[in-house]
Amino acid sequence: MGKVFITGGSGALGRALVRKFAERGWGTAFGYLSNEGAALELAAETGAAAYRADLEDRDSTEKMAAKLEDEFGAPDALVNNAGRSSVMPFALLETSDWEEAMRANMRTMFHATHALVRGMVRRKSGSVVNLGSIAGERLLAVPVTYAASKSAVRGFTLSLARELARHSVRVNAVVPGLLEAGVSSLVPQAEKQEYLRYCLAGRPGRCEEVAEVVEFLAGERSSFVNAQLIHVDGGI
Repeated sequence: MGKVFITGGSGALGRALVRKFAERGWGTAFGYLSNEGAALELAAETGAAAYRADLEDRDSTEKMAAKLEDEFGAPDALVNNAGRSSVMPFALLETSDWEEAMRANMRTMFHATHALVRGMVRRKSGSVVNLGSIAGERLLAVPVTYAASKSAVRGFTLSLARELARHSVRVNAVVPGLLEAGVSSLVPQAEKQEYLRYCLAGRPGRCEEVAEVVEFLAGERSSFVNAQLIHVDGGI
């Protein structure tokens, strides 16, 4: 196993990702912004290295990347997990609400990838795994800002995979469905029940189940998997 950097490591799915990679023997580092207590606790639990950065800000991201490569080493894999959602009806949205969602869910992905993929290109080796959402793939009652920003993950993943293929860097995405924790906690109970009516598994997913697929895509066991969006949604 090599080294991995995971963005948004202090959230519910982020913690599951950090634990899974550390458990599988990866040298693991993760980023966080505001939840320092949870980040330090996770680092102590797993032995992973924690790095604070505001990924919405280019300078903060570049400084974090330089420190990461100096102290931890250049990562072989990048997992773009950072993001957030808010509940706001479309009619009440301000331009600032729209821009905030794009910054949180796409600008962070762009900045982290741009800062860390350059080393992969130089080494002619690497893997990027982006976290999408079923909200950007299906007709669901979710905030328009969140659905739009997560839908953009598809285009980002496919286009980047095409561009980086000549450098032997793979780019894939994992698209989780309704989970027991994380952003899914914002979904109203009635909407959860409606989702489960059509979910073949008949239950919400666990963060650990998503982390299992992400870890597989990041490593050499998936060396012939590229430019794919893998749904982990229980069957929708």
